[in-house]
Amino acid sequence: MTTISTETTLGQQLLAEGQGLLSQGDRTGAAQVLARARDERDTLLAAHALIETNGLVGSYSNVMGLDCTISAQDDIFGFFAGHHSSRNPLRDYLADGWRTLSELMLLLEAVDQPLLKTPRVLEFASGHGRFTRHLVKALGAQRVVVSDVVQSAVAFSRTTFGVDGFPSASVPEKVEWPGRYELVFVLSLFSHLPRSTWSRWLTVLYDAVAPGGLLVFSTHGIKAANFDHVALDDDGYFFAASSESTAIDEQEYGTTFTSEAFVMARIAETVGADKLVHKMPVHFWNHQDAYVLRKP
Repeated sequence: MTTISTETTLGQQLLAEGQGLLSQGDRTGAAQVLARARDERDTLLAAHALIETNGLVGSYSNVMGLDCTISAQDDIFGFFAGHHSSRNPLRDYLADGWRTLSELMLLLEAVDQPLLKTPRVLEFASGHGRFTRHLVKALGAQRVVVSDVVQSAVAFSRTTFGVDGFPSASVPEKVEWPGRYELVFVLSLFSHLPRSTWSRWLTVLYDAVAPGGLLVFSTHGIKAANFDHVALDDDGYFFAASSESTAIDEQEYGTTFTSEAFVMARIAETVGADKLVHKMPVHFWNHQDAYVLRKP
């Protein structure tokens, strides 16, 4: 006979106490108790949601000036929350999105096409908004469009951040673009693609760029491969059917490493080598290489 424990954890006790104080109108007391519940891993996200929703003291939204709501289905947040090096997953997750915004802005300045002067941005493979929330703060929701193969992630970003969005597809050629965009930003998709779809996604995503616009994407390059002790094949490519995502088939979305030579060859054979206007090794997170293509 299996015995099921009915004991509550410290986090659960604090969460219940905080909810009770909120129902009594004691916002100060609730803020103090829920801040403690937020320090417990099993109630971290639930406590965070109550603090953010009620605008209590200690709210990240009050500090950062943007919507800090986090979906319980966010695999990237789950990665931070479960990683041994993360002492404060909330801060690490939110700061990571802000860092991405800074690095994207630097990259666009290098090609004289500033983000703040970009009329329309498509964030592709956008997930549950780790970066979207920061992009919205910079540009406003009306200039941001998101797309992801996980439809619930697109719905979350539309509801939470007020952006427009549409579902992607597992087959690149089945994606239907609602329009064309002056910037198509694809962060850490090509670092997960199998060989069978790598070039196809590059072709399809370039098609989403408006004339004169940019496609910016990142890859796991040589530094990342060396760090993870990965040996690339003769073409400069490696794929493993494993990733942080729990929502996408691992054969479709694993972990990919590519050499610069591999990426350059794929650009040349798909859209043409002359479309590359800038590249920067280990640019995003001091870990992923960045490539910038411009459509004439």
